Amino acid sequence: MQLEIEKLRQQSVQPLRRRLPETRAAINHKFDIAGHEGYLSVGLFENGQPGELFITMAKEGSTIGGLMDSIATLTSLALQYGVPLEALAKKFSHQRFEPSGFTKNPEIRSASSITDYVFRWMALQFIPGYREANAPGTTQPDLPIPGLLEEIKKKVNRPVPELLP
Repeated sequence: MQLEIEKLRQQSVQPLRRRLPETRAAINHKFDIAGHEGYLSVGLFENGQPGELFITMAKEGSTIGGLMDSIATLTSLALQYGVPLEALAKKFSHQRFEPSGFTKNPEIRSASSITDYVFRWMALQFIPGYREANAPGTTQPDLPIPGLLEEIKKKVNRPVPELLP
């Protein structure tokens, strides 16, 4: 009896992996960072939260493809063992290495690395409030400039002498 209690006690402190079902919903996303194209595939748990990540780089060498595959596998394991996506996004967003540059995503105008893009995109999709807190242009409020609208109207609605008969 004592041996079984000790065995159960040891099992209770071990991490528990929650696997995804064989058939699952997924979200696929194509990205482009400074001409480097790739695809994200995020497998979802029944509650709509991410449980696995696949990153496929298009036309890239085996080094970048292998590293992205490793990052995706580590991310999948972390999510399945219960690591919050918020913690992963905070840790891996804004990492800086090549390839980096402008993207075609209006919510992520530039990425400092593929890892930066992946985790910021996942945060936008799955972390409530992240989009609002990190939306472009939210860093400074619009300030009223008295008389600006009237000045713009004067410039736009002025007569053009070359066009008069």
